[in-house]
Amino acid sequence: MSRGARRLAAAAVALFALATSAHAQRETRGTAPGEFDFYVLALSWSPGFCATEEGAEGRDQCRTGAGLGFVTHGLWPQFQRGYPVACGSDRAPSRIALDQAQGLYPSEGLARHQWRRHGVCSGRSPVDYFGDVRAARDRVTVPDLFTAAVRAAPAEIERAFAAANAGLRQDMMSVVCRRGTLLEVRICFERDLRAFRSCPEVDRGGCRGGNVGVPARR
Repeated sequence: MSRGARRLAAAAVALFALATSAHAQRETRGTAPGEFDFYVLALSWSPGFCATEEGAEGRDQCRTGAGLGFVTHGLWPQFQRGYPVACGSDRAPSRIALDQAQGLYPSEGLARHQWRRHGVCSGRSPVDYFGDVRAARDRVTVPDLFTAAVRAAPAEIERAFAAANAGLRQDMMSVVCRRGTLLEVRICFERDLRAFRSCPEVDRGGCRGGNVGVPARR
């Protein structure tokens, strides 16, 4: 494996480690592809991720001047309680499928990792799955709150997203933070991605109380 590929893989693992530490839901292996209740779109705030020790491994994402804000961490099939992972398919994404993911994820390594862990559980082909990721991401408008460094309560961040997106409520998302810094915003969608939906367990998993730092792009 080349040095560049190792860095990409390390960044993917680092993002997953952060998600796991902030996401206390139970994962289920061995679920048949396509068996899930709804989707969670996880949007990673790059300046927050890059402020962590793990973020140092995501060098392309975190290099000075990259100027990245919210990037797609993943589109995750979800149960009412817990979520499926690694659903048994060893189908690898083609070049055409990975082209669908360009501009969504901060690296191709993360796109590949997300397919292996979550995409295989969707029951969709790699091309269709990454098309769904793009459709979900295009459905979300990022509010103006994130144009400069701020400190804000998690509820305030949720209200800003709700105000910018018709049909989105605070019980349909969660704000994930670590050590007082914003890492992600997770938004719940119906299976067909045509509407947002309530997701109590995801909502409860977010950070609560106090203000969190929202670092500026760099």
